[in-house]
Amino acid sequence: MTLKNSIQETLKKALKQQRRAEVATLRLLLSEIKNAEIAQQKPADDNKVLDIVAKEVKRRRESIEAFKRGNRSDLVAQEEAELSVLMSYLPEQMSREEIVAAARQAIDAVGAKGLSDRGRIMSHLMPQLKGKADGKEVNEIVTELLTVS
Repeated sequence: MTLKNSIQETLKKALKQQRRAEVATLRLLLSEIKNAEIAQQKPADDNKVLDIVAKEVKRRRESIEAFKRGNRSDLVAQEEAELSVLMSYLPEQMSREEIVAAARQAIDAVGAKGLSDRGRIMSHLMPQLKGKADGKEVNEIVTELLTVS
């Protein structure tokens, strides 16, 4: 069963059980997948669906930050509920220690000397961590490791 089919099945169950927040989130996710399929003019594979889910997770996290700054606890709760639904479709996220270990291996593999090599390290590292770690966090860790060494 593809990831898209799994999302559709979960939507059916959520509709039957009248879980409104989950239904709204899954419908939005399926519409994003459909838009991507239209743009690509081909069905989305699991990797593309994971990319879309990751993009939506990132949007929710940014919204939560903005709503917290604006003291909108009602909207923070709504976004957090949507985030928890979306997170169930992503692979388990790596811990900071695991990202640091992977970044150190990438730095050694690339033979990086300083911050100017950050792009090469990121292009080596991100395919391995795709969907398992936030790119912003990986970039911060790589920058931190390069400035320390």
